[in-house]
Amino acid sequence: MARLYIAGIRYISSPVAINLSINLNKIALLRNSRGGTNPSPKVAGNTCLDNGAYGLTLHWRGDNRHTREDDVRTLRALCDRRGAEFNLEGDQREELIAIAEELRVTQFTLVPVKPGEVTSDHGWDLPSQHDIVAPIVARLKAKGIRTAIFVDPNADMMAAVAATGVDRVEIYTEPYAAAWGKPQFKQEFERLKATARAAVAAGMKVNAGHDLDLRNMPLVAREIPEIDEVSIGHALLCDALYLGLAESVQRYARVCRGEAVDAPVTK
Repeated sequence: MARLYIAGIRYISSPVAINLSINLNKIALLRNSRGGTNPSPKVAGNTCLDNGAYGLTLHWRGDNRHTREDDVRTLRALCDRRGAEFNLEGDQREELIAIAEELRVTQFTLVPVKPGEVTSDHGWDLPSQHDIVAPIVARLKAKGIRTAIFVDPNADMMAAVAATGVDRVEIYTEPYAAAWGKPQFKQEFERLKATARAAVAAGMKVNAGHDLDLRNMPLVAREIPEIDEVSIGHALLCDALYLGLAESVQRYARVCRGEAVDAPVTK
């Protein structure tokens, strides 16, 4: 039985393999900054799949600041050829829902977006936003697309989430990651764990994502067996600057199995 100490707290559990989906938005962002074709999300996607990734994720925003429509089409085709899952994320705008239907993406993760945000920083507020979420969920499920919605770590909201008919939740993990090594860590970790359990009890499966990295991911894999999938982008691609992309993906695949690995020094 493995023993893991975090912030003076002993956790005892056995690791559970969590599926790793890699978000390639930052590859597209770097490409766009120069206006050319390098680096290529397609080439990066192949490297990820060659080194332990279960699937690929893109979040196509309306301002096209990183992922663009052609990236969605290219990576959907790549995942189809490679037998990998393709997770498309984004808000409720029609062009995004329509391309998800057209391409029959493996999973669509509905994420609320507010103007001017740098990155996603909040989940859907349910039941108050039920009438936004539920029709989109029904529309995509009618096409055989697995649905997920982005939610804050709030166990009490899971019954209202399930009432939308969604297949999965993706729990926003930034509060957990930000609390790492701080006094509030145990509280945030328990909140994450309780939300995952409540989601499963309400009949949904569980994804998670946002600021998960080589340091904080092994504990999630060991202690929250309810989580099926994580979507990791920014941290993994930052680590790739120091370690190389292939090595970074291999290490993230290992932490998704609960293993402890060395993380690069970043400051």
